[in-house]
Amino acid sequence: MLGVVWGFMIIISVLCAALTGRMEAVSNAVLSGATSAVELLISMVGVMALWTGIMKIADAIGVTKFLANLFSPIMTKLFPDYEKGSPAIKAICMNVTANVLGLGNAATPMGIAAMKEMSRSNKNKFIANNSMVMFVVINTASIQLVPTMISILRQKHGAAFPFDVMPAIWLTSCVALTVGILTAKLLEK
Repeated sequence: MLGVVWGFMIIISVLCAALTGRMEAVSNAVLSGATSAVELLISMVGVMALWTGIMKIADAIGVTKFLANLFSPIMTKLFPDYEKGSPAIKAICMNVTANVLGLGNAATPMGIAAMKEMSRSNKNKFIANNSMVMFVVINTASIQLVPTMISILRQKHGAAFPFDVMPAIWLTSCVALTVGILTAKLLEK
């Protein structure tokens, strides 16, 4: 669906440029945008690879198991469909840890793994259970202690102090997470 929206916007833009005689400006913008996108991708891929590797090492040496045990009182309340120490809780903890570190892109594969683990024990394969919905809420409105990706973007675009947005990110993510959890709990019946 999103591809259709983007495709429609591109077609409309090219038509408007052709009708107004600004095709050269569109061509320049496309080339400039493509160059910027590749440069941004290269600068972000290194950080993503680093943190994804750190998360894999953390899993291999038992940090995620430790975090799963540490967070288990909270996780068992938020995800009552899964037992303490289950693969689903472990995958959820890895995803939450990556999100806390501000690694949204690196957290995505972990989030997919968590959802697969939750789906295995879901009785109805076509309807998400309450725990799956809660995971989507927590994943979407996660608290970010270190907003890594945002800081990289801010530095790339010339911010003198890329981490100066941290207090605002902490506040908004805490409020969003609290409202999301409360709403999901109220509506889960």
